[in-house]
Amino acid sequence: MRFYKNQHQFYIGIDLHARNMYVCVINNLGEKVFHKNMPCSVDNLETITNTFGKDIVLGVECIFTWYWIADFCAERNIEFALGHALYMAAIYKGKTKSDKIDSEKIANMLRGGFFPLAYAYPKENRAVRDLLRRRLYYVRQKAELSVHLQNTNHQYNINEPLIASKIATKKYRDTIGEKFSNPAIVDMVDADLYLYDQYHLIISKIEKQIDELVKLQLPQEFKILQTIPSFGFVIPLTILYEIGDISRFKNVGDFLSYARLVKCTHNSADKKESGGHNKIGNVHLKWAFSEAAVRILSGNPEAQKWHERLVSRYGKAKAMSIIAQKLGRTVFYMLKRKEQFDAIKFYTGQ
Repeated sequence: MRFYKNQHQFYIGIDLHARNMYVCVINNLGEKVFHKNMPCSVDNLETITNTFGKDIVLGVECIFTWYWIADFCAERNIEFALGHALYMAAIYKGKTKSDKIDSEKIANMLRGGFFPLAYAYPKENRAVRDLLRRRLYYVRQKAELSVHLQNTNHQYNINEPLIASKIATKKYRDTIGEKFSNPAIVDMVDADLYLYDQYHLIISKIEKQIDELVKLQLPQEFKILQTIPSFGFVIPLTILYEIGDISRFKNVGDFLSYARLVKCTHNSADKKESGGHNKIGNVHLKWAFSEAAVRILSGNPEAQKWHERLVSRYGKAKAMSIIAQKLGRTVFYMLKRKEQFDAIKFYTGQ
């Protein structure tokens, strides 16, 4: 956990919402000099920052509306601190809660040096990252429709099973409705198929947009990650755009923790137990490495043999987790050292 430690003349804590923001300003002596609820607007924020000069810092909690304040600060060369929502709640959560109280607590956390920092993702890459995240959401919705079609087929004991891999082809999908005789079931299946077709069109369009946005600025790291077998196009892009800058991680342990590839432990009074908070970190990186662990086994005899050894020792679930973690560790060092994938090092651990 990192904390904001810089000292300023004024500290501006903002309890931010979609339409309103409660702003509290305290000076370096801890005295409250401004405290007001106001609409979210650049003009209001401009008035506040102009009033208190340049030696200021703005702090907000990391919720979905922080982009515009970060951009406002970047354009005016004002210090900006983005707070880790879960850690902030753990530090200042009290019996009584209100926007007014929260804004003052945020300002005091900034002044006191215990404002937990989250990564303020740079503006220039946000659009592609958000588009990749939305694509993943639609892919999951499409997969749910495919599963529902298969479950419906089993539910009514249709002799001919639905083949999951063939559902992706429109010619095969057009024959699915013919398997059912009940008009109500046919309507339900047709609704699933219609939505499936729409998701397919949306995903294809998004992928084309992503390709057009990144093809002119593909970083060197993208080609490095593509040297890993079966990584494809989307997985390395997701990893790169979720990481942002690999140098922000001091060591591989920090990176694996951020990617949710390690479990937490709690130690107290010489007692060790499995800890909670395993969901702290980046869920999209977790998906990317979990998906990569499955893909690397496809058509790769060396990886399959390694997987079999892991399964015999740890079981299927833990074996896949070990592979995902090994891929995360490998990607970290590949990006740090600008090195391509080395199969010998990966499988032998040298």
